[in-house]
Amino acid sequence: MAIPTLDPNAPAFTRRYMNLADPRLGARALHASDEFFAPKERMLDPQPAVFIPGKYDDHGKWMDGWETRRKRTTGHDFCIVRLARPGVIYGLDLDTSHFTGNFPPAASVEACYAQASDDEAPGDNADWQTIVPATTLQGNQHHYVEVSDTRAFTHLRVNLYPDGGLARLRVYGQPRRDWSTVERGSLVDLAAIENGAYLVAANNQHFGLASTILMPGRGVNMGDGWETRRRREPGNDWAIVALARPGIIRKIEVDTAHFKGNYPDRCSLQAASVTGGTDDSLVTQAMFWPALLGEQKLEMDKQHVFESGIAALGPVTHVRFNIFPDGGVSRLRLWGEPV
Repeated sequence: MAIPTLDPNAPAFTRRYMNLADPRLGARALHASDEFFAPKERMLDPQPAVFIPGKYDDHGKWMDGWETRRKRTTGHDFCIVRLARPGVIYGLDLDTSHFTGNFPPAASVEACYAQASDDEAPGDNADWQTIVPATTLQGNQHHYVEVSDTRAFTHLRVNLYPDGGLARLRVYGQPRRDWSTVERGSLVDLAAIENGAYLVAANNQHFGLASTILMPGRGVNMGDGWETRRRREPGNDWAIVALARPGIIRKIEVDTAHFKGNYPDRCSLQAASVTGGTDDSLVTQAMFWPALLGEQKLEMDKQHVFESGIAALGPVTHVRFNIFPDGGVSRLRLWGEPV
């Protein structure tokens, strides 16, 4: 598994919101007009695209993405993708990494909200809305496009003009959940990315992205978690999480699955109810938030559950998760009563 890297030129939405096109969360490529050279599913792979010199298959050069044949008729190629959750889209990454002489000159993206089964594309009566108009693409690079439509969508249609290859599709947004169905007093994981929680900031993400700790399930290996570099100076590493909903935290879980020689020695959490402000201002404010959970000793490769010792801070909207002094954590769960 490749080490995830943060593109310093990527806009804030790539760090703030989840990838609604992540197959690990249930996204699927449903239908493509053509996938002769490379299958549509490869376009949704959560790992960065790779290039393998000298690798060929029965159709030609093996490419890590979705690639159609050279079109010899009128029209254009397209692929329909079902998002992992209905959600509001804030931006996309149309990534042509390693596609040089075979990338599409342009692409557009349409979206709709449709009640369709998991395997079915939206019907003929689907109300497709253009969220990314035809945009010029270049070879071997990321194309970050902001989206201003605030409606929730379930499906996308990616159009390539006229043909070519797209290495990766990333759809950054926030799931739309119906909170009215949550029974009063029941506990919900308010740090779950599928419920709408997102990473605000982290001081270091050298070996693993901090947003991974908000993903569902347990980590599958050491690469499926947040891991910082070895700290050689005083202090500790931290990550700030915006909760899916304001709530009263009742139970905390810190999972160090697969982290054995590199798990943090201790952890703690701070929390506050915040309105307004920018992400940069939250980083400063968080240093002074009251403690939600004092320092707790951690162990390797273990789910740590804390139900006692949680401070009665009332409803909170954000938490700062501190690890001492550094290391790797697989998942963070914050079970609380939504308000």
